[in-house]
Amino acid sequence: MSNMPTTMTTTTKAATMNESKISARKVQVFYGDKHAIKDVEIEIPPRSVTAFIGPSGCGKSTFLRCLNRMNDTIANCRVEGHISIDGENIYDPKVDPVQLRAKVGMVFQKPNPFPKSIYENVAYGPRIHGLARKKSDLDDIVSSALQKAGLWNEVKDRLDAPGTGLSGGQQQRLCIARAVAVSPEVILMDEPCSALDPIATAKVEELIHELRANYTIVIVTHSMQQAARVSQRTAMFHLGELVEENDTDKMFTNPDDQRTQDYIMGRFG
Repeated sequence: MSNMPTTMTTTTKAATMNESKISARKVQVFYGDKHAIKDVEIEIPPRSVTAFIGPSGCGKSTFLRCLNRMNDTIANCRVEGHISIDGENIYDPKVDPVQLRAKVGMVFQKPNPFPKSIYENVAYGPRIHGLARKKSDLDDIVSSALQKAGLWNEVKDRLDAPGTGLSGGQQQRLCIARAVAVSPEVILMDEPCSALDPIATAKVEELIHELRANYTIVIVTHSMQQAARVSQRTAMFHLGELVEENDTDKMFTNPDDQRTQDYIMGRFG
C-alpha cells in the first residue's frame, strides 16, 4: 500500500489526529481489474459510533474490511492509499495483521461462534495473545467480556455448554464478547443485526450504545433506522465512492448531496 503525499500543515495534521481515531486518505480498492473503492477519505472520531450506509454493492463492507486488513486474505484484492489508527499507518510492512486485528476487532453479519464452549469462545483470543498469565486471570477476562456484552447473567451457569447452542441473538453477543476479550480499541460491525429478530436486534443496539463509551465503533448497516438510532456520524457510500459524511442528525434531516436524500427517501437502493 503506497503512502500518498499530504498537503496538510503540521498544525492541521496534529489537530486532525487529536480528533480522529481512524484517518483514511485517497483509499482505493481493486478486485483484479474492478475498481471497487474510489478515493475514499474519512476521519472517524474516537469513542463514538460511525455508520456506513448505502445500497447493496456500494462498497461500504469492502471499505470496512480495509480498516483491519481483512482484504489481505482475498487473493486478487489490492488496496492503495493511506489508513492510520492513532497516527500509525496500519499498512506499514512492520505492522503485524494478527496484532492489528486484536486492536481492531470485527463482528460479522452472521453469528459465527467457534465450535467450542461458551467459555472457550471468549478465552481463545486472550490465550493466544498471552493476555492471561494464570487461569484466574483468564476467568476474570471471560466474565468481564461477557458482562460487557450483556450476556453474563444468561450464561454464567453454563459456561461449559457449546456456544453454538445459544440463540442467534445470544450468539452474536457472544461474538461481541469474543471481540472485546482481547481489549481492542476499535470494533467493526458488518451488518451485525441483519440475521436477528427485532428483540435480539434491540439488545445488540443497546449494547452498541453502551460500548461506545470505551470503544470506537464502525457499523455497516442496511437499515437506515438502525443507523439513525445507534450512530453519531453517518457516511453514505454509492458506486464505490463516499458521497458524504456528517453528523447523523444532519444526514437524515438535511443531507448535502441529492443522492443521499434519494437513498434515504427510498428512491433507490
